[in-house]
Amino acid sequence: MIEEQVILVDEQDNQIGLMPKMEAHEKALLHRAFSVFIFNDKNELMLQQRAASKYHSPLLWTNTCCSHQREGESNIEAGKRRLQEEMGFSCELEEVFSFIYKAPFNNGLTEHEFDHVMIGSFNDNPNIHKEEVEAYKWMTLEEVKNDIEKQPEIYTAWFKIIFKKSYDKIANFKFNKNA
Repeated sequence: MIEEQVILVDEQDNQIGLMPKMEAHEKALLHRAFSVFIFNDKNELMLQQRAASKYHSPLLWTNTCCSHQREGESNIEAGKRRLQEEMGFSCELEEVFSFIYKAPFNNGLTEHEFDHVMIGSFNDNPNIHKEEVEAYKWMTLEEVKNDIEKQPEIYTAWFKIIFKKSYDKIANFKFNKNA
């Protein structure tokens, strides 16, 4: 199986190359990524617990899904693809903002990503794919914020960064359900 490639970018998100995903994480090179936040009508966020088999951050809680765009794939297309692959459903997504972050891990890998944050709306139970996701739960943003303060060790490094950076943006976002 050919290893998935990530899109290397500069600080303005211009593509400057492709590289195997593991190599990019070993070298801590800036690459394009996305994070999806799915809310229900009760304004609760769907969190996923990463599968035990993940090569980093296994069994930690994080946003609904996140991954890397493929060459030629729009941010929205990538978000919808991965949402289906991990959580087993699809919905409309809107990109809210993007930013750069860097998060090193104990295993020598580093996430250095130009992250595109997207929001969607869904009111059913996901059909999680167990090789990707161990479990899911719905929490209000306030509950997530309080829980991160009480038990930061159960959340992924990038989720804590993204959540803090995006709290005001996602808390005040009004999803355009007619889009």
